[in-house]
Amino acid sequence: MSLTDLEPKTIWQHFEAINAIPRASTKEEEIIQFMMAFGKSLGLDTLVDEIGNVIIRKPATQGKENCSTVVLQGHLDMVHQKEATSNFDFASQGIEMFVDGDWVKAKETTLGADNGIGVAAIMAVLTSNDIEHPPIEALFTIDEEMGMTGAMALTKEQLQGSVLLNLDSEEDDEITIGCAGGVDVAVDGSYDIKLLDAKEYCLKEIKVGGLTGGHSGVDIHLNRANGILVLTECLEYLISQTDCRLHSVDIGTLTNVIPRNGSAIIAIREDKYELFAQALKDIEQELRRKYQKTDPDLGIEVFRSENTMGVLDIKTQKRLIEAILTMPNGVYAMTEGIEGLVQTSNNIAILNVGQGSYHIGCHTRSSVDGERDELVNKIKGCCPFAKVSENGPYPGWEPKPNSELLALATRCYKELNGELPAIKSIHAGLECGILSGTFPNMQMISFGPNILGAHSPEERLQISSTQKFWKLLVKLLKELD
Repeated sequence: MSLTDLEPKTIWQHFEAINAIPRASTKEEEIIQFMMAFGKSLGLDTLVDEIGNVIIRKPATQGKENCSTVVLQGHLDMVHQKEATSNFDFASQGIEMFVDGDWVKAKETTLGADNGIGVAAIMAVLTSNDIEHPPIEALFTIDEEMGMTGAMALTKEQLQGSVLLNLDSEEDDEITIGCAGGVDVAVDGSYDIKLLDAKEYCLKEIKVGGLTGGHSGVDIHLNRANGILVLTECLEYLISQTDCRLHSVDIGTLTNVIPRNGSAIIAIREDKYELFAQALKDIEQELRRKYQKTDPDLGIEVFRSENTMGVLDIKTQKRLIEAILTMPNGVYAMTEGIEGLVQTSNNIAILNVGQGSYHIGCHTRSSVDGERDELVNKIKGCCPFAKVSENGPYPGWEPKPNSELLALATRCYKELNGELPAIKSIHAGLECGILSGTFPNMQMISFGPNILGAHSPEERLQISSTQKFWKLLVKLLKELD
């Protein structure tokens, strides 16, 4: 079965169309042009603002002309992640999707259901001629996954709607009314390169892979292995056993992704290679035992490297390893009174070392600003020898459980499904946090279909859940006044 055979056909057709277009965060030029052409092809008022957000306006259907305008909102960008062995080129290839039972998946890459399915649903509403709805402002933002700069750039003059439906949630039995804020934290510094004698040393590349990974917000409580910590634990043990020297490290690409695979190059004395081989075997067994439940496919491989013999000075090598192993990672605090909701966390996401400089990238999330700042200060305390900076902070979204919009959405959900939805706040960033600040009088909720494994090549979208999500959206639009 192909996607074009799935119902409702219009959603899957639009999803397939946008997944044929590269749309990494900060590289959305092609998808912006596509959405502009799409809106104009329908004869609808279509514009793009200075930063790249696209707004398409559709008049109300007959009988709903006097209803308040509804904003339908989703983001155009997606997380580009692929299997370590994949040759897929996101810049030139469309996502290779396939149907597996009740799920749509991608071959060796992220699927882009986050938030492509929300965008596709909005496009389906815009192209429809049989769905009752108030006046619509379709808002397609850019750069949600990395900096939320699209949402941040919106001004109060750009939208007239009084109700906003954000279609970027990932569990179909929930309606989301709040989220955490966050900030990227960068640790940067330099070191002296020391040259070793190529006659006495050999270079080996250590690759860590097979980790589960996932979303650094909604999956952070699952205690999955962080590839940076796995690799650093491995390096610490090898150095303690063999006095090897660190040449370089490359692991992690995005701060909102739990790192899954990466590598380090180390220099080992030729006369200690057998000791190194045994030490590597021992630490791999220990790490596999430690993460056997969450990351059963964890593996460490060794390859010969032909790089130059330039390594870190011993002082920097020691400082970096100690900093990473003492830096907060994972859940920092849970929300009191709400079972299972993370309040504050940090994800060590990126580690690049080489050619005289190093960079550590983290993403710190919290629904409590003071606690977020406390955690950032702890990161700074781990790295007094480096420059630590905060980039792109974004606010949380304060829940409003008594809104008229939530009451209507809850009633519609129950009438469709025979039970009440869960009303949730999530430990992840949603653009509603920013939009609620710009448009304080706009009522907002977020909902969507079941998406598992977001931000990893395991991402998958449930077909039956997408149909359930679509029915709720259509019913809401019919009943909003």
